Amino acid sequence: MSAPAHPALSSTHPAAPRTGPLPSTGDTIAKIEYFRVPPRWIFVRVETRDGVLGWGEATLEGHTEAVEGALDALIKTFVGWPAGNIEDIWQHGYRSRFYRGGEVLMSAISGLDIALWDIKARRLGVPIYELFGGMVRDRLPVYCWIGGDRPSEILAEAKVRKDAGFKAVKMNATSDLGWLDSPRALEPTIERLRAVQSVGLDAGLDFHGRVHKPMAKQLALALAPYKPLFIEEPLLHGHAPEISELARAVGTPIALGERLYERASFRPYLESGAVSIVQPDVAHAGGISETRRIAILAETYDVGFAPHCPNGPISLAASFQMDAAAPNEMSWRIHYNVGADLLTYIKNPEVFEVKDGMVTVTLGPGLGIEVDEDKVRAAAEAERGAAAPWRNPVWRGEAGELREW
Repeated sequence: MSAPAHPALSSTHPAAPRTGPLPSTGDTIAKIEYFRVPPRWIFVRVETRDGVLGWGEATLEGHTEAVEGALDALIKTFVGWPAGNIEDIWQHGYRSRFYRGGEVLMSAISGLDIALWDIKARRLGVPIYELFGGMVRDRLPVYCWIGGDRPSEILAEAKVRKDAGFKAVKMNATSDLGWLDSPRALEPTIERLRAVQSVGLDAGLDFHGRVHKPMAKQLALALAPYKPLFIEEPLLHGHAPEISELARAVGTPIALGERLYERASFRPYLESGAVSIVQPDVAHAGGISETRRIAILAETYDVGFAPHCPNGPISLAASFQMDAAAPNEMSWRIHYNVGADLLTYIKNPEVFEVKDGMVTVTLGPGLGIEVDEDKVRAAAEAERGAAAPWRNPVWRGEAGELREW
């Protein structure tokens, strides 16, 4: 008599793969909303069935409608999922479709992810950084932006920032440049740097990807004797070998990362020694979950972590929470805006008060800010009548060619 077939081997029809959320062990997502508000931000509101609220930010400057479309897809997917399963939701948002990554999807995921961390920490009555092992510092060094796309009156602006309590600023290195431009076009950059330093401030210089290889090395070498705090995006992303070559030629720290959206994108810059400071943007790089993983990866290479943040108060508060628990944190920035600003949509603006070049780590629950929902809803309603969302300027050179903004 033959032995019975093993049940695991006898079936010719394996069970179908599981789909959907894991079984709920707690509160679930009841509602996800997003709001387009001035000057160029997308706020995300998540509410659970128990009535716990969390806020996130999915701002992607210049691509608002695309992110809103991605958010619509995430809403259809994740309403009803366990709100506490942040990592499972992140992995599904990123990996469950064949095509993944990119600034649009990652920004949408960011908004949801930040809100879910806010919910989890508020439910526990603690700041988000407590979920990462607690703070490693109780104050955060900050710097502030001065000057616009075509900087002028830099000295006057520097004095204003110093009087406001800042010890460092950042500014655009140049306005638009040709692929190969006159060396004389670089001279005003040095003059502006020296003007800022004359009032006792340090300054980082943002090349903004505007400077192409024929000019970037000239500018970096010309600036080196004046010791800028760092140079940012000396070349466009995607040029890791060329930036590594530049890093070997100058001693000035190189910062980059606002246009990189996941860990794998940072690898070639870290492995080639191209970067001294990584600058992922929590509103673009998959939220707190992925941005924190990028910070940990950077620490492996003895590289600093300074989250990029020219966005709204939710994005800034999320950066705040990560910085409080990151050993390799260096600084984060407060940016200028037109039409609304960091304090417009929050009820506790004191959390961003600068003293002696630093901001005190907040002790409040979640993100540590209280969003004024009435103002957000009113601004979003008014924005519906706007002709178009914010767009970055588009420049042409004297010969008619498109130039980098």
